[in-house]
Amino acid sequence: MSVAAPELPAGTLRVRRRPDAWLLAAGAIAGLVLLPLLALAWTAAQGSDAWPHVAAHVLPQAARNTLWLLLGVGSLAIAIGTGSAWLVTAYDFPGRRIMAWALLLPLAVPTYIVAYAYLDLLHPLGPVQGAIRGVLGFEGPREFRLPDIRGLAGCIVLLGLVLYPYVYITTRAMFMTQAAGLLDAARSLGAGRTALFTRVALPLARPAIAVGAALALLETLGDIGASEFLGVQTLTVSVYTTWVTRSDLPGAAQIALSMLAVVVALLALERYGRRRERYAATMRPRPMQPVPLGGMSRWGALTLAALPVLLGFVAPAGYLAVESMQRLADGAGVPPMLWRSAWNTVRVALLATLATLVAGLVLAWALRLAQARRRTSVATAALRIGGLGYALPGTVLAIGLLLPLAWFDDAANVLLRAIGQEPRMLLMGSVGALVLAYVLRFLVIAAGGIEAGFARIAPSLDQAARSLGAAPRRVLARVHLPLLRPALAAAALLVFVDTMKELPATLLLRPLGFETLATWLYADAARGAYEDGALAALLIVLAGLLPVILLARTGLRYGREVAP
Repeated sequence: MSVAAPELPAGTLRVRRRPDAWLLAAGAIAGLVLLPLLALAWTAAQGSDAWPHVAAHVLPQAARNTLWLLLGVGSLAIAIGTGSAWLVTAYDFPGRRIMAWALLLPLAVPTYIVAYAYLDLLHPLGPVQGAIRGVLGFEGPREFRLPDIRGLAGCIVLLGLVLYPYVYITTRAMFMTQAAGLLDAARSLGAGRTALFTRVALPLARPAIAVGAALALLETLGDIGASEFLGVQTLTVSVYTTWVTRSDLPGAAQIALSMLAVVVALLALERYGRRRERYAATMRPRPMQPVPLGGMSRWGALTLAALPVLLGFVAPAGYLAVESMQRLADGAGVPPMLWRSAWNTVRVALLATLATLVAGLVLAWALRLAQARRRTSVATAALRIGGLGYALPGTVLAIGLLLPLAWFDDAANVLLRAIGQEPRMLLMGSVGALVLAYVLRFLVIAAGGIEAGFARIAPSLDQAARSLGAAPRRVLARVHLPLLRPALAAAALLVFVDTMKELPATLLLRPLGFETLATWLYADAARGAYEDGALAALLIVLAGLLPVILLARTGLRYGREVAP
């Protein structure tokens, strides 16, 4: 006699089986992110004949320069970002609303472009020094000239002016949402403006400052264009020159491994800053009301808020616009190769954006399914591992990918020979290698944005769909994807523009003769032809404005939501 199995609710069997496939896919993506790190260690272990020379003469100076660069840029970014965030949040002055979003604009200018622009702006024969000599009555550079911007100090100032918005974004969000009652209590006890900031607001904002500073320092560590243009030998520049100039891949991998120690330290700093991120929320937060300024104070506040925008965005972007218009007005036209480079940039960015969105959706959806089963350890680990790519400088990621790409080509050529085909390079030096590097580099942007979108979807919708017999794949297609459109669009835009601006990985992995706008600009700046690269730089800046406008609109909408 057969006994019928107890009838289970519709969809139960599917919910128990389907997530395993998604978790396997998420694990495969996480493994793909870890593969360059393992390959990097393997490459470094092969040893280098030039390593004694590099360790004795190259690495110490590069490490010192990198350390001072990180300390300088971090200090400047924290000072400008925190100060401007407090200024536009705590005080009301003319133009405050405009400054609140304009302070994000330097994010639209990649670090190598701001260095490119200022090298020409502050050249002894450039417009700035020429105007100063005209005002002071000097005739030429021999009679008066400003200190050369090339060097460590100039690099610190320029990178700080571009990267402070990372601190500004996180710190202003903390200032806007922290409990205003604490500030009111401090005022009632007689605390002045300085004490209110240093003794109450600043300690509350330390986790946000640490997070923003860690992001700014990661960008500083990964920079290659600005450091090289300004003559600063950093670890990143050393990796590039050791590989390209000395043709020493194991030596470059060994330097890259030393950079990973710095990355781990920066990530530890970020985690340390977030360890108590909830301690300021012990009471229901009330939005901070800005205090009106009067007299000269309001104009001084406007000047302080506008200065980073003028130096970090208006000056370089204005220079690029003027140079581009002058070149077009002179009849020079646009070089045909520049249009080809622009098409290459857009084509690769679109492919990378699509692949990154798919991978990010897999990671975020696997975590969603795991949360429904209350077994999130594997999915959470996959999501965190997927975020390691963004923490890796582009040069380190490119070095780590070389060996896996070579392994793939060798295995593919074995199959090609078996079927009578000529062996060839399939991934090495191809557009596919570039797309893979971009996906691993920016996966955390897509996965994080989509995960945030999932967080806004009530779990009750999933439960209702499953109770009607819908499989997880159908729930994703019919319920979640329509609701995730804003998050997907925002993530796609951010990934697309970051891909367009990426320089180090593109320089090292691009196919022979393949140019993007970033590499075109790098080549022009390397040979000193700044006027020829102005149009390419302007196109990159205009593309970078899109995510900045998106961030500004999000911030303004968030401010309206928390307003009383």
